[in-house]
Amino acid sequence: MRVLVVEDNVPVAESIRTMLEARKFAANVVTDGAAGLDHLLRRCYDAAVVDVGLPGMDGFTLARSARAEGVQTPILMLTARDAVEDRVEGLNCGADDYLVKPFVEEELIARISAILRRADRPMVGIVSVGGLQIDLAGRSVSYDGKPVVLGATEFRLLEFLARNAGIALSRTQIVERIWDYDFEGSSNIVDVYVSQLRRKLKALGASGVIETVWGVGYRLRNP
Repeated sequence: MRVLVVEDNVPVAESIRTMLEARKFAANVVTDGAAGLDHLLRRCYDAAVVDVGLPGMDGFTLARSARAEGVQTPILMLTARDAVEDRVEGLNCGADDYLVKPFVEEELIARISAILRRADRPMVGIVSVGGLQIDLAGRSVSYDGKPVVLGATEFRLLEFLARNAGIALSRTQIVERIWDYDFEGSSNIVDVYVSQLRRKLKALGASGVIETVWGVGYRLRNP
């Protein structure tokens, strides 16, 4: 799980990073709202922890702007203000939960875990794109009713492409989502796995389902 931390108080940000990494989350830290919004728009995170009092672009504006751009990443808003109207504004601008400073590690982790669980609920079911069907609960894939046997990484890659059908995804975006921000190998690994997926899908008559977008990466064709 990858979490973006947007907090301008460096000691607090590093403390949150330490808390998250101790619980096996991968954490990226940025210290201003504009950088936080850029990360949410360009990279793939499972959750974001966003401070309200950010320089330049505050947390409310960041969340509102991210939602306006279609970002669905769950957002936990942090603030030193405990007024009801502040909590309401945070939720109205697109945050999923609100935590008042100071907080203890157990509550932060519990809140993040809760918004991740809520975000996961719609994921149970079937993702369908044309003749392709991905059964998320059963972790199985079929094309026109014919099963496709995939490894765990192939499954995650195909699911990511299918959830973003019609959208060109860069190799960097794919590596960050399927592997890790700290992945030290070459982005050519994406090409290897795409080639394997194409071969397996082609065997079932699904040629051209995964398209190459020159200079960018790959896209699952959306009929």
